[in-house]
Amino acid sequence: MAEESVAQDQLRAFIERIERMEEEKAAIAADIKEIYAEAKGNGFDTKVIREIVRIRKQDASERQEHEAILELYLSALGMVAAPSED
Repeated sequence: MAEESVAQDQLRAFIERIERMEEEKAAIAADIKEIYAEAKGNGFDTKVIREIVRIRKQDASERQEHEAILELYLSALGMVAAPSED
């Protein structure tokens, strides 16, 4: 019976910690939303800002690989000039 009580207490503690973190996450998300609204109010394109934030999370090699693939695909679709051969 004591082991069951300890397990219940642990479970309750985990759930309560998760709930607190979810509340903090919601508050942070609301703060981020306000920042994007402020940026938009100052004339910035929030889609581009979101993309920059996403790109800055990548390490340099991952970013370079993504940019190279994007350029290759755009070139294949005739949307940009083909990369020059050096």
